[in-house]
Amino acid sequence: MHITRRDFIGAVGAAVVVATVPAHASLKGITNMYGLIGKMKAAPGQRDALISILLEGLSGMPGCLSYIVAQDPTDPDAIWVTEAWDSKESHQASLSLPSVQQVISRGRPLIAGFGERFETTPIGGQGLAASGNAA
Repeated sequence: MHITRRDFIGAVGAAVVVATVPAHASLKGITNMYGLIGKMKAAPGQRDALISILLEGLSGMPGCLSYIVAQDPTDPDAIWVTEAWDSKESHQASLSLPSVQQVISRGRPLIAGFGERFETTPIGGQGLAASGNAA
């Protein structure tokens, strides 16, 4: 399967950060939140190595409210990444950070392809903090 640069950067770049936020936060009134849920396929037998790379350097990502890397229990090579950002622009800006570029470079050889990818508009829930955009 051929992986385009755009797909790779979108999936892996998004997979690089975690922000520590209080639980049970409400995002009522926030309208520009941005979320991604995506499936990534590791090369056979490389899922744990890829997860390890994706979880490194998960700080210093402005605007990242939540970032979760999960194993797919039905596919030994699949990974799901779920993330929430204060805006689409923050997510896009993160892709040019040196730390993200390093993860992309290291992770690329371990990726066999990408599955489903969904853009969402987060509204609230446990693990998300309200940003300064709240009304």
